[in-house]
Amino acid sequence: MVDAAGKNKMRNIMKNFLDENFLLHTEAARRLYHEYAREMPVIDYHCHLPPQQIAADHQFQNLTQAWLYGDHYKWRAMRTNGVDESYCTGDRPDYEKFQKWAETVPYTLRNPLYHWTHLELQRYFDVQDIVSSRTAKKIYDTCSDKLQTKEFSVRNLLRRMNVRTVCTTDDPVDSLEYHAQLKQEGFEIPILPAFRPDNAMNVDDPAKFNAYIKRLEAVSNVAISNFNDYLFALENRHDFFASMGCTVSDHGLEEIYVEEFTGWEVEAIFNKVRAGKELNDTERRKFKSAMLVHFAEWDWEKGWVQQFHLGALRNNNSRMTQKLGPDTGWDSIGDFSQGRALARFLDRLDKEDKLARTILYNLNPSDNELFATMIGNFNDGSIAGKVQFGSGWWFLDQKDGMTRQINALSNMGLISRFVGMLTDSRSFLSYPRHEYFRRILCNLFGEEITNGELPNDLEWIGKVVRDISYYNARQYFNFQPAGALAYSE
Repeated sequence: MVDAAGKNKMRNIMKNFLDENFLLHTEAARRLYHEYAREMPVIDYHCHLPPQQIAADHQFQNLTQAWLYGDHYKWRAMRTNGVDESYCTGDRPDYEKFQKWAETVPYTLRNPLYHWTHLELQRYFDVQDIVSSRTAKKIYDTCSDKLQTKEFSVRNLLRRMNVRTVCTTDDPVDSLEYHAQLKQEGFEIPILPAFRPDNAMNVDDPAKFNAYIKRLEAVSNVAISNFNDYLFALENRHDFFASMGCTVSDHGLEEIYVEEFTGWEVEAIFNKVRAGKELNDTERRKFKSAMLVHFAEWDWEKGWVQQFHLGALRNNNSRMTQKLGPDTGWDSIGDFSQGRALARFLDRLDKEDKLARTILYNLNPSDNELFATMIGNFNDGSIAGKVQFGSGWWFLDQKDGMTRQINALSNMGLISRFVGMLTDSRSFLSYPRHEYFRRILCNLFGEEITNGELPNDLEWIGKVVRDISYYNARQYFNFQPAGALAYSE
């Protein structure tokens, strides 16, 4: 039993923490959030959710499966806290893994994981406890019991968070069978593929690239004997993705490639790598440059939105990457030179009137102003916000990173035309990140209203907040609510 003193202590600990006015420091900010942003639906136009689990309406058996499997954010924190790898990616029992995470959480103070962890417990499970070794068993049992009920299947987790559209991340050789199943079933939340052709331009490892071509031949039913065949097979897949409702592409690159190339050079490079020979750096960059142009032109022809996530320095720990594979928590911010290449790439497409709607995501905060000014060079008035500076992502999707991105975009462009937040997540429990973003956004506007830097026009500024939260993305991507979610807004 917890005595009265213990209850008072807990009330004092919880006072103001993650209450209804979390991150909202002024009355104007509170009104903007609660009256305008809070109830807006979610468009998740870039994530890594597994469509197979949505198609199967998967149910997690416990909180570890829903929270810790595949989450390299948490793994990095646990490793830093001295937790053995067997509790992260190893075969320890699920509760033991959760216990180690619970022991780590108190040490994540001021890391966004501390906020996300407790927001997710509150919003999905109505759990108000602070995570620690002392509360681990209670939290684990409470949440696991709920996850085993139909109300907490993955489709209902999406419904619970008012999600209206999801764009997954899919390789050109993916079958999209689960997207097809969901479409055939008429699931009311559109689960749409996004074309992610990074593997199709990665010629760094000839053996892997040639194995990839075999997979492409199989799914496209195209025999690939030369570079033109290769392009034909990839465009075949691009067409197939379009037939499945895809209107978005995505590229995860260190930097944009803009080497000058000729057709015969690219053909020769393709033949060399097909023969299993290593390419030099210039050849690799020419091939990647050529592929980026082809992908961008196909996107423009179909009216798609192209996205470029730039600046990650991946797989830095070669020993652990070799052991566990990519996307297991060994990545960092890179310091690549972005400006000149971005300008040349966008200009090449713009000169030929083949520049699709484009979102640029930056991982190095020192480049924020560079990206924020770059988009203005190619916004030509054809549509509002044609070229976007995307939300803070990966290491920057936290309070400071979001604030800096919002301020750079506000100072150099039009924040009012911004398409807002996305999860970029593999977890069905990550949607409170949209709330986190909206609270930060409302607080920035609210503080400037209070300081007299903006007029006290909550009706107009509230409209801008709603647009950034939902309507701008819906219009930009031309997503429409479907089925049971169609309504007049």
